[in-house]
Amino acid sequence: MLFKLIRMGALVAGGALLTGGLIFGSELSSYVRSSARSLRASVRENVPVEFEIRRARDLLEGIGPEIHQSVRAIAEQEVEVAALKRDIDESRLAVADERARVQKLRDAVATGQTSFNFGDMSFTRAQITQELARRFNHLKEAQKALATKEQLLESRQKSLLAAQEALENAKSQQAALAAQIEGLEAQHKLVLAASQSSSGAPLQLDHSKLAQAKRVIGDIRKHLEVAERVLAHEAKFTPEIPALADAIDEKDLVGQVDAHLGGGAAARPAVAAKGPANDDQAGH
Repeated sequence: MLFKLIRMGALVAGGALLTGGLIFGSELSSYVRSSARSLRASVRENVPVEFEIRRARDLLEGIGPEIHQSVRAIAEQEVEVAALKRDIDESRLAVADERARVQKLRDAVATGQTSFNFGDMSFTRAQITQELARRFNHLKEAQKALATKEQLLESRQKSLLAAQEALENAKSQQAALAAQIEGLEAQHKLVLAASQSSSGAPLQLDHSKLAQAKRVIGDIRKHLEVAERVLAHEAKFTPEIPALADAIDEKDLVGQVDAHLGGGAAARPAVAAKGPANDDQAGH
């Protein structure tokens, strides 16, 4: 089964290469490189800023264990340097004592005596000379060893100083990068807040309720406008209040009514009193 899958994959890859070769010819490799580069650029452009900030923070936090290891290594070097200093101090004391013994033996040999008494023991000149040669060689070896230790101490102190400076530099850079990440995160939040305030889309509001409230307000406004117009129209046809009407002359009104109706019984005597009217009626 696995062999079949491998074979199928090889056939597909070979077919793709063959098709690409037929289409693009010798320029296939350049198209492939350009496509890969465009794909990488597109993927990088589409990576969210939050993810990049989280990635930078993770990378910065990943330096923590390395810094801890460096601190431990520096502590070990400090312990070794301190131990080497104690060893050198002891070696210097031992060299000083041996130097004093060699000086004493040298002074004894320089006297020209044939025998010497040191404490309760007696030594011949040959024994003192041999002891002087032995201790002198030992002194030179001890001084050489002391010089080597001092050189080693100097080298380790330089190495320790360089490690301490590198550690402080790493800590300083870590703090600076952390501050930069915090600044970028704050800047991103500011940009995000500005975009939210301008678009209003990310606000968590119930737009259906807002729309419903707008409709209710519109209905209320429409109802009030209709009520105002109804009152305006009703005011045009409202009868006048008599108290507010112009004063009416009753006699003039009665006369006008009688004239319009052609006169009544009560009005005729008044009309007959007039001469021309009687002549007209007598003629009829």
